[in-house]
Amino acid sequence: METVDTTERLKKLRELMQQRELDVYKFICGFTGSAGTAVITHEKAALATDGRYFNQASKQLDTNWELLKQGLEDVPTWQEWTAEQSETKKRVGVDPTVITAPDARMLDEKIKKKGGAGLIGEKANLVDAVWGDKRPPRPRERIKSLPLQFAGKKSEEKIGELRRELVKKKSAGLIISMLDEVAWLYNLRGNDIPYNPVFFSYAIVTPKKATLYVDETKLTQDVRDHLGDKVDIRPYDAILNDVNLLSISTSEENEPEGNAQDRFCKKPKTKFMISTKASWALSLELGGNDRVDELRSLVGDKKAVKNTTELEGMRACHIRDGAALSEYFAWLEEELIEKDTALNEVQAADKLEQIRSRNKYFAGLSFDTISSTGANAAIIHYKPEPDSCSVIDPKAVYLCDSGAQYLDGTTDTTRTLHFGTPTSFERKAYTLVLKGVISLDTAIFPKGTSGFALDTLARQHLWADGLDYRHGTGHGVGSYLNVHEGPIGIGTRVQYSEVPLAAGNVLSDEPGYYEDGNFGIRIENIFMVQEVETRNRFGDKPYFGFEHVTMVPYCRKLIDVELLTEKERNWVDEYHKEIWEKTKGFFEDDERTMKWLERETAAL
Repeated sequence: METVDTTERLKKLRELMQQRELDVYKFICGFTGSAGTAVITHEKAALATDGRYFNQASKQLDTNWELLKQGLEDVPTWQEWTAEQSETKKRVGVDPTVITAPDARMLDEKIKKKGGAGLIGEKANLVDAVWGDKRPPRPRERIKSLPLQFAGKKSEEKIGELRRELVKKKSAGLIISMLDEVAWLYNLRGNDIPYNPVFFSYAIVTPKKATLYVDETKLTQDVRDHLGDKVDIRPYDAILNDVNLLSISTSEENEPEGNAQDRFCKKPKTKFMISTKASWALSLELGGNDRVDELRSLVGDKKAVKNTTELEGMRACHIRDGAALSEYFAWLEEELIEKDTALNEVQAADKLEQIRSRNKYFAGLSFDTISSTGANAAIIHYKPEPDSCSVIDPKAVYLCDSGAQYLDGTTDTTRTLHFGTPTSFERKAYTLVLKGVISLDTAIFPKGTSGFALDTLARQHLWADGLDYRHGTGHGVGSYLNVHEGPIGIGTRVQYSEVPLAAGNVLSDEPGYYEDGNFGIRIENIFMVQEVETRNRFGDKPYFGFEHVTMVPYCRKLIDVELLTEKERNWVDEYHKEIWEKTKGFFEDDERTMKWLERETAAL
């Protein structure tokens, strides 16, 4: 993981800022994590990120940057830091397509309170200007239709459900900007974003029309036939102009017959619905607060509740994927211990992908494999690089967080192993994390309970020892879509308190513990929310529990059985028995993996 020299980039960006009379601009840096915000002034530059990336950012940022560790005491948020830099009427610029409308309003308010001139929506993206001809071209991969045998519900049905919501809320239409939501709505998949089967697009649904904004050269005849004549196709870059025209047309009481805007909606309505995650640019083009209702995405909520076909696909793909991981771990142990092979983290990750790729319905990985040995395992979202990764040390902790995309589902599994003799503290930390996994997996809770409320169940055993971890406990998982899917999750984020869990939700269960410079431990299963039978039914409401679908054994060497209760030991034994029964059939001609699996799933 190398430090990136950003001196020349910052110089060019500041020249552009000066030309446009901007004193502060958001964003440009050499950080490669998936969550971060960069802010640049003429004298300073800061990157804000959360606890998952503190270690990584400190390694990648050069001396031009200040790291704002979000969530720590006495560390300002990036909004507060930005506002502080804007004192004395300074102007803050941002590309309105890369910030949400709520965030833009909040930032503008903070800037003005500090004496700044306010937030300026700068339509020309200055980072793109600095990037110049070195910016990669936009992907032009072909889009594919997802057969009903995997989607479980026709696109027409989904659009019909949305239209009923529009009528109920007396809305002029819904603008959809999240790529996975567009893909889910139309039962389409793409390959524009690495590891996520989505494509650059927007969608508009009104009571009369459904429109897809996309690069038409990506559409095969199969996709056109799939969409039929009930979905209009418009150029991707036409979205901002079209929503502006749409807003104008629906604000006029007597739109002339045959007007160009008639393809969208004739009847005048009051407001359009957009997600709270939609861009400020969309909100502005629709007319701002007077014409827009911002709410949690209707599509996102529906997508998060998987139908029976999607749930069955999740069960099936996790069995195949679990078998692949068992084969990989058996192979890795033999290479490191019996053959004394020197393998680096990337070579190991490549082998895992090779094994997975043989699976039925395999469509690619769901994220960069985190193959990490020793101290690298303490970097929560570590990405091994061929030129700088470490050789796997069989005497150190090895953490593997990986997943795959299958036509029938998406997987995400983390297992921490040790091929030698772990220290007593490594075993204790691992077992405390495992106890957290079990506590969450076995939880029973009433309808209306959020992931925010459940988070402490996974942390309680670590807390009792004065330990913790700086990431969420669980995230939603898509069905052959994004491996991280909102709006649900389990953690301390405020938004997780706003969305109760529902039957059909699919989430991860992944507590951990990390010692910088030493080792890291994480255990991750995927489970599904389901209604359960309880002896009583207080409040006459249903009660929910979880069904785990991940089928990979835990590391026996790292389990301190003395720290487990009898109930927890029985749970582990039953889980391992389930893994054995569901995956042993894959290894009838694979003696190595069969022996490994039999050993690892034996009763504690």
